[in-house]
Amino acid sequence: MRWQNQTLDADDGALPGLGRADVVRTVRTPEFDGMTFHEVLCKSALNKVPPSSGLPFQWTINPMRGCSHACRYCFARPTHEYLDLDAGRDFDAQIVVKTNIAAVLRRELGRRSWRREPVALGTNTDPYQRAEGRYRLMPGIIRALTDSGTPFSILTKGTLLRRDLPLLTLAAREVPVSVAVSIAILDTDLHHGLESGTPSPRARLDMVAALTDAGFEVNVMVAPVIPYLTDSRSHLDELLGAIAAAGATSAVAFPMHLRGATRGWFLGWLAESHPALLRRYRQLYGRGAYVTPEYSAWLRERIDPLLLRHGLSRSADRGAAVGPAPEPDADPQLTLFA
Repeated sequence: MRWQNQTLDADDGALPGLGRADVVRTVRTPEFDGMTFHEVLCKSALNKVPPSSGLPFQWTINPMRGCSHACRYCFARPTHEYLDLDAGRDFDAQIVVKTNIAAVLRRELGRRSWRREPVALGTNTDPYQRAEGRYRLMPGIIRALTDSGTPFSILTKGTLLRRDLPLLTLAAREVPVSVAVSIAILDTDLHHGLESGTPSPRARLDMVAALTDAGFEVNVMVAPVIPYLTDSRSHLDELLGAIAAAGATSAVAFPMHLRGATRGWFLGWLAESHPALLRRYRQLYGRGAYVTPEYSAWLRERIDPLLLRHGLSRSADRGAAVGPAPEPDADPQLTLFA
């Protein structure tokens, strides 16, 4: 792998989000069967978001690269190719862990030039994936942000966040803290097929309730909406109803996009599980990453009345949506998170 022989003073422009790093060791452990952790020392923790992104934050933190959630549709898969790893199985099982990220972050936040601009976590890979239970990076990150007076937001599918709920509650007394939970699927079989490494939808709904009880206004990302599989009125109505019942105050939903290597990984699953849909997907996505404008408009018209029915505001209206930067000429409201 192109990063395996790096030293701390090597210039690594080929690793966006990782920067210069030193591989300390590669670890395999029985409790994470089939997974490999590459422990690295990062030189920077804060990532600057391009001004053209149109996002409500200018900085992100990614404690890890790769994600054991194994979501077939994950927009971040192509970033693993920058490490000479593949965007399929390697993305799910070869996890790069920035073991010193909290200390590096604290140093960066202590600079006189730091303006305490909002920082987002969970915009690329999930900071509360299973490996966080082993490495416990997030408590140090949360404390560093809080101690520096820096507002921050977290987007996650990982119920491990509940471990840090007391810490987040204390942080929210000092700085603005925004929490969003991603729940896109209720169907058990579809959940196992598309996001096999994530906690169950029920467990995530319970986490929404716990966050609400702790005093947070929780936003839920019903994203991505997967055409012809999770876009039925009955599914969306049931899901949004469950989200509202759990205590969330807002939600946003938008269609799946299939960028780069993610397209092939997802369509490979579709060919095995729902081959009859392949032709419709080729028509809907053409050769690009995004659905047709007509489908986007149709989905808005379906979702907006359901949000109103269940008393959920649109998170975009509250400025709480988080996610990766949209690509040029894409509708930013529909591509904040995949």
